Parts: sequence; structure tokens; C-alpha cells
Amino acid sequence: MRMKSTLLGIFFLSTILFAQSGFQSYSELSNFNRTSPGAMKFGLYGYDNPALLTYLHDIDLYFTWSPPRGEFSNLNNWGLFAGFPNFGFGIMEQKIGNSKINDYRISSSFGNKSMSLGFQYGWSNGDKNFFNRSNILSLGTLFRPSKMLSFGFVGTSTTNFRDQEAVIDFAVRPFSNEWLTVFADYVFKRNNASNKAPWSVGAAVEALPGVRVTARYFDSKFLNVGLDLSLGNLGLTTQAHYNQDQKYVSNTYGIRLGAYDRNLLTTLFKSEDYVKVDLNGSIKYQKYQLFDNSKTLYSILEQLDAIKDEKNIKGLSINTSGIKISREMLWEIRAKLQELKNHGKEIYIYIDNANIDLYHFASVADKIIMDPIGLLQLEGYRMGRTFYKGTLEKLGVGYDEWRFFEYKSAMESFSREKMSEKDREQRKKLVDDFYELARKEISSSRNISFEDFDNIVNNEVIFTSQEALKKGLVDSLARWYVEPDPPKDSEVEKKKFVSISSLEAFNLPKDNYWGEKPAIAVIYALGVCAMDEGISARRLVKDVEAASKKSQVKAVVLRVDSPGGDALASDVIAEALKKIKGKKPLIISQGSVAASGGYWLSMYGDTIVAAPNTITGSIGVIGGWFYNKSLKEEIGFSTDYVKRGEHADLGYGMTIPFLNMSIPDRNLTELERSKVEVLLKDMYDKFLVKVGNGRNKSKEDIDKIAQGRVWSGNDGLNIGLVDVLGGLETAILIAKDKAGIKGNDYQILQYPKMPLIDFSSLIPNPFFEMTEQNTSLEVLKFRMRNNGKPLLMAPLDEFIEETIER
Repeated sequence: MRMKSTLLGIFFLSTILFAQSGFQSYSELSNFNRTSPGAMKFGLYGYDNPALLTYLHDIDLYFTWSPPRGEFSNLNNWGLFAGFPNFGFGIMEQKIGNSKINDYRISSSFGNKSMSLGFQYGWSNGDKNFFNRSNILSLGTLFRPSKMLSFGFVGTSTTNFRDQEAVIDFAVRPFSNEWLTVFADYVFKRNNASNKAPWSVGAAVEALPGVRVTARYFDSKFLNVGLDLSLGNLGLTTQAHYNQDQKYVSNTYGIRLGAYDRNLLTTLFKSEDYVKVDLNGSIKYQKYQLFDNSKTLYSILEQLDAIKDEKNIKGLSINTSGIKISREMLWEIRAKLQELKNHGKEIYIYIDNANIDLYHFASVADKIIMDPIGLLQLEGYRMGRTFYKGTLEKLGVGYDEWRFFEYKSAMESFSREKMSEKDREQRKKLVDDFYELARKEISSSRNISFEDFDNIVNNEVIFTSQEALKKGLVDSLARWYVEPDPPKDSEVEKKKFVSISSLEAFNLPKDNYWGEKPAIAVIYALGVCAMDEGISARRLVKDVEAASKKSQVKAVVLRVDSPGGDALASDVIAEALKKIKGKKPLIISQGSVAASGGYWLSMYGDTIVAAPNTITGSIGVIGGWFYNKSLKEEIGFSTDYVKRGEHADLGYGMTIPFLNMSIPDRNLTELERSKVEVLLKDMYDKFLVKVGNGRNKSKEDIDKIAQGRVWSGNDGLNIGLVDVLGGLETAILIAKDKAGIKGNDYQILQYPKMPLIDFSSLIPNPFFEMTEQNTSLEVLKFRMRNNGKPLLMAPLDEFIEETIER
């Protein structure tokens, strides 16, 4: 229907536009254009159809001239075109005898690769009367409903509306790529007194990368045959012109400089370059659209994938100095590096002060290079928590823990002085799983026996760089910014390094695929489960619904990195995701922690993907009640109220200045507490049923692995809470396959859409250092705001307090 309406609109416009050449007509460009505008590359960079500028990916310059036969250097008829993404400028000069005209056109476009619009303004200098020139306005459209079809329309009028012209061009790609394009165009004119060709047909063939052969036949029986040879950032073109008797008349030549293009050079001439990857700083999930040089997990995985596929890249060196990243993200990037290694890429990783997590990551490298003044600490793993019961008692604050499920220990920090046995049990199992994963992968990569590994951890622990080198834990010593290349004393000589931005994958033109590629939506649910903070369910649900409705989106990946929180927030998102199920593939990617409310977010996925060291599960409900015992009186506060309703004062109490936290005056009565117990147990029952429905298991089967217990991703796989071990990329590839997308013909759309600028970074804050990472206070405030609410919260203080950055 959309295509039909567009074609009818173009036909209507074409019938009302008529021509009397008061400007440089479309037919006059036939010597310079090897095909119709939409058939190959970017035409004349907006000069012929401004809508084409939507496809331009980088700055490009094209100079072309059409001399008489045998006069190669004759510049009586030439053009210079400059193209930018969505903007173009062109100038053409023509001389006849003593008369000369310069035609200028400035163009812009907007839209996407399925439908774009372009506008153009043109003017002339020179002998305007002789060449019959006036200022012009043009409207261009480009409609590509599929990767096989392209429709273009350009309407041009003089600014006084005396003369008009309309052009339609149509192109087909039988193989859905640039190998073969068949095209046709037509010029609409009311009074066609000109002997210029009103239509043409032809074909463009690109059997080899960047080698294009064109043929274009006009109704006047003229014929153009062209050759376009790309050398990467440089291109050469030539086009031979034949008259109606098929006799050679003249040639047009062209030189292109600027944007990278497909070419044979990368295949014919091999090089062995290296790439530097600097992981200094925080690795986040998303970044602001402008003025934000942050690194994100997806961008790093994308870069590594490009390195893997680049034939001329032999290896890479990675700097980890100053890296801030979660344990799970490190594992994901390590797994990707292992894939590169399996493809024959050499990997060098630089460390300075490394703990066991960072060393686990670095162990994948062919060579680990350590700073001469660095320290390596292989301390093993531990999980612990701070208990506040005694502190609360001294402050005069009471706490009543509402715990009805044996492993659901999220509130123990406030009710106990040490771990319960069940909490100790589940934490010990997590620590063992983390240790076993590191021991297995480090031992395999560094050729260390399990016994030697245990001895290193238990008896040696800390190593200077010289000790680590002597022990064989690293391979050489160097400093990243002093000697970033593989050092001479290693087995590899210094190599030529190229930037990541120069890789072919990030520079190839977009003209090989017509229309918008099918998309996979990656939606991030990060932080505590709450309506207006953390995952911000009130906003996030709109992103989920948008991805569900968008026809371009063929599959959805939800990335969960959340310890849980408010059941309402979790359920709002889960129910929105449930509506997607059956319509589009829904894949869950679990990050560092996707437990309790984080698992509630995950449960309806067609496939749940988790890393081996993801913390998942914690299917259960917990609650608790902070109340005043003597704090109010000791600090001189008092409260008073009137009420109607026996329980109206429940939750009423003093408000602590500056912290904006309230502490109720009293604990719950027996009746109130019995109501809470029923509420929590009922919610737990609903949780079991929902997970059972999502995982195709009975409520009883889920209860056996629930009771609030947390599990590692490895254990989650064994007990059926997880389907596949992997990371974000694994989830995307599963989504691609389930959506039936072939090859790499897809794009990633990330939600929520980040703001343009982080304005908070522009505001000076003298207390920044004091408040920047006060996450413990934020967690306390979250729990106080949800005082008395049933919470789907994992018992992992250190993970809750770990900032999850967008």
C-alpha cells in the first residue's frame, strides 16, 4: 500500500511538471552520469537527486570532465561535486565559443535508507542569456522498499515557475546486492522540442569489489559504456560515448577522492598490521550522543568482530591500565578475544596493577605484558557483607525482617550480626563457581596445572612484575604509553599499528544494501527495579512497546543487569515483554546480576543467555520494617498527628533532614504483620507460577530451586533457569537466527535512547568527590523509600552497590 501511494504521488507530480529549459536539464548530465541517479553509488552527490545524500557515509570529492575526442586536457565541460552525509555542493562549467556558464547547486537531504527527501537550490554565473539560465529549486525523493528495488523522483522548477522538469528513475537488483543493477529513467516534458534523450535504460555490473562496468542506452540510439575503478579512497572513472550509428564520439573522465570504497587492493596486497585497543576508563552499556567518548560493551564487541574479519590485521594489543569494568563484562570480552585467537589473531594484553579478575581476562592473550612497577595479586574470591544490627540498636532504630523463604537473605544486613547458614551456603557456592571458572580458564591459557594454580593463590598471592615474569605469569615488561608496541625482547618484532577507525568494516559505503536493514532491538534494563529510577519502568515500558510495534525490528534482546527491587516495576516490564513473545523472538541476556526482580524481567524470554559468572535466580520475596525505638527522642525530635482509621498511623514518623528519609514511629501489630505474611507468601506463589509458565515447568519444580536462592550462570544452566552460556553477542546472534536474518544484513537499535549531552558534567560541583560514588547511601534510601513493601531483591549488597553505568 505504501509503495502504491508513493508511485501514484510521483505520477501525479510528473503530469503537472512540464519543461522549457530555463536551467541545465537532466539530459545534459548524461555525459557525466554513468547510470540513472539511484542505480549506482551516489550519482553526482546530490546534483542530480538530492535525496541520494542520505546514503553517503563520508566526505567525498569527484571531479569529472568531458573533452572533445582527442583533446584529453580540454576543460570546456567539467564538473566538481562535493558530498557529505546529508549535504552536497556541485559546480559545473560549460564553454561554447566565447560564452561560458557556471551552474551551482547546493543540496540537503533527510530521512532514512528506505525513504528520503532532498531539497536543492541552484544558481548560475556567466552568460545566462546565451545558455538560458535561471535560479532553480528542486525536490528529490528516493524510495527503496526492499534491497532489490529503488525508485527515484526529481522535480525541478525555475524560481519564477516558468520552466519545469520531472525525472523518474527505477532500478532493480536481481541478486539483492551490487553485483548487477538494471535501471531505466524518463524525463517528463510538455513540449519536447529538444533532441536530448527523454529516456534511457542500462545496467551496472560490479563482479569484483570496486570494479564497475556500466552500459546506458538512450532512445536517441546513443550509447555510453563506462568503467569505474576504485582504489580505496581514490577512484578513477571513464565513459565512452557512441552516437546513433554506434560510432565512438568522445570520452568523459573522472577522479574521485575521499570516502573509502570497496576495492581489490585489500585482496591483492596483503599486510600484517596490528590494532591498539585502549580499555582505560569505565566500560558502560550506553553513552550520550554527543561529546561522550566513553566505551560501551557493545562497541568493544563490535570492534573486536571487525578485527576478527579484517584479513590484513594480524593482531591487537590491549591496554587495561585504569579499566573499570564488572567481572561479567570482562568474561564476555575475554570470550570474544578467544574467538579472535581461534581465527589466528595474535593478542597482547598490558596490565599494571591487576587482581585475579583482570588476570583471568588477560590470560587469554598470547603474551601478557606487565608494567615494570606493577603488582599482580591473585587473591582468590570472597563474598561478604556488613551487618548494621548493632549500629541500628545504638542509634535507637528497630528493624523487623519479614523473611519466609530460607535463602531470601537480602535484609540480613539489618537483622543479624553474621550470615545465616543458608546465606553462607549460597554465597560459598558462588565463590566456588567463580574460582573454578578462573582456575579452569587461566590454567588452560597459561599451561598451569590446577595444583600449581592453587599453590599460587594460597601460598604466593602477590607478585611484583619481576616475580611475575620469573614465575611465568607474564611474558615481558613494558609500559603502555612508553612502548605500546610488542616489545623487542618478546618473540614478535615491532609491528605497524593502524587505528580501529581505519578498519574496512567501519568505512565501507552503504550503497551495497538498499533500504533499511532489518533490526534487532537491544533494550537495557539496568539498576534496581523501580518505576522512576534504576530501570525506570515507567519510561522503559514505552521502549519495549515501541520495539514491539516497529516493523523494522525483527527480534528483541533484553539485557538485564539488576538485583531486583519493586515487584510492580518488574511486572510492568515483564508483561510488556510477554506481549512480544510469539510475535518476535525475545532473547534475554543476563549481565553481572539478574536475580529476584531481575529474573522476573527475564522469565518470559524464548531463550535466556547468561555468563558462567552471572548471578541469577533468587526467586523469592522479602520485606522488612525500619521503625523508631528511641532515636527520635534522643535527638530531640517529636511527632504528633490526628487520625481516623485504626491503622492510619502505620508508617507515620519523623523525617530526617537533608536525607529526606522517614522512620515510622512504631512497629507493626500482630494483625498487621500477619497480613504482611499473607501478602508476601501470595506474591511468592505468583512468582513461582509466572516463572513456571515462562520456563514451561510446574510451580512445584520451580519451588525446588527457588526459596530465594541465588545461582551462578553455570548452575542456572544445569537447573533450567538459563538456556545458553554466553554474553550479549551470543544473545544477539540467537535473536538473528530465530528471526531468520541471513548473514550480517541487520542493524542494532539500542533502547532507551540516550540524551544528546550529559549536562551534569558541565556543572561544577565542589562536593563531587564526596558524592560521586555514595551508592551505599542511595541503596539505603531506596530501601527506606520501600520500607514495608514486598521486594524482589537479591541478597548481594556488593553487587547492588556496584554502580551499573549506562
